[in-house]
Amino acid sequence: MSVAVPAIGVRRSGWRLKGVLGLGLAGTIALVMCIVFVLLAAFGPLLAPYNPDAVNLGMSYVGPTGGHLLGFDESGRDVLSRLFAGARTSLLGPAVVVGFAGSAGSILGISAAWFGGWYDTVLGSILNVIFAFPAILLAILAVAVFRPGLPAAVLALSIAYTPYLARGIRSGAVSEAAKDYVAALRVQGLSVWRICCRHFLPNVLPLVVAQCISAFAYATVDLAAISYLGLGVQQPQSDWGLMVSTGQQGVVEGYPIEAISAGICLVVAVLSFSVLGDRLLARSEVRR
Repeated sequence: MSVAVPAIGVRRSGWRLKGVLGLGLAGTIALVMCIVFVLLAAFGPLLAPYNPDAVNLGMSYVGPTGGHLLGFDESGRDVLSRLFAGARTSLLGPAVVVGFAGSAGSILGISAAWFGGWYDTVLGSILNVIFAFPAILLAILAVAVFRPGLPAAVLALSIAYTPYLARGIRSGAVSEAAKDYVAALRVQGLSVWRICCRHFLPNVLPLVVAQCISAFAYATVDLAAISYLGLGVQQPQSDWGLMVSTGQQGVVEGYPIEAISAGICLVVAVLSFSVLGDRLLARSEVRR
């Protein structure tokens, strides 16, 4: 008599080319890089091997030497230390922009999708007016009215980014509001506040996170451009966009390390957050 032997399944490792959380290989690499940049923004000034603001004109444009892996800038300041210190200003500004615009955009987008009607129409018209102004132009105008610095630029970009996020979140919230479970909860007599906070918002949250991460990449570019123009972070503070600007003279002098290293940091950071945002957005659309 033959006995059927059950097939023994081999448990595969969760680390496949698909990556973690279904992000794919590129998305997983982007996630790891984003975590690195977040840690760098949090602890960068503490990791700087030297005082990033210490001036030594005798070391102006001296290349890598001793413990100074990237050499010195025009004022004799350690470039690597300024890269570490500049991570905070380069990434904190976009984080504030996304925090404000993401919160305001979520409230406006979800409320427009939920109530609809005249409220949606009026709100859409107001957002379209703000949407008509380019974000970076509005930031430059704010800096010109007030004074050069990060606060004015961050405030202006926060206002300019709100319509972008509100429109993207509204589109996903509209389809979510039309689902059967929302109608069932309404029939049961649950309050609007309870439905939105306990059921509706958690289902829309992945879309909100994906939109905010993508917006973070764009905000990083805009704030770096403003600092490059000399209207954002001011000397002697360190900022990657400002380092690209001040490093231009070094390129002429045959010492491009400052500008290139700061530019590479910006490109990698923007690319990482952009790829991660796109992967999360695609994943949220599949779930819907």
